[in-house]
Amino acid sequence: MKICFSCKRELEVGEKAGRAETCPFCNADLHCCLNCQFYDPRAYNQCREPQAERVVEKDRSNFCDYFSFRDASATEAKKGPVQAKKNPLDGLFKK
Repeated sequence: MKICFSCKRELEVGEKAGRAETCPFCNADLHCCLNCQFYDPRAYNQCREPQAERVVEKDRSNFCDYFSFRDASATEAKKGPVQAKKNPLDGLFKK
């Protein structure tokens, strides 16, 4: 199952997404690091492919030849968009 990194909705795309392809739901770029199977925030340059060139903007379309759309688990797809963390001090200082 392929999902968009931005809206977490299921997509009907192949293994390789074209550079100009966008998500039909949120219009986010699909050929980007955040949708790639090699993306790893803990790895050097946040990529597990050692021959890939460095990409600064991970959420934007790029020219990486090693891009391969990652398969997402069913639980990851059901999570929905990432929620911003609440500051624990907001409860103390009400406006």
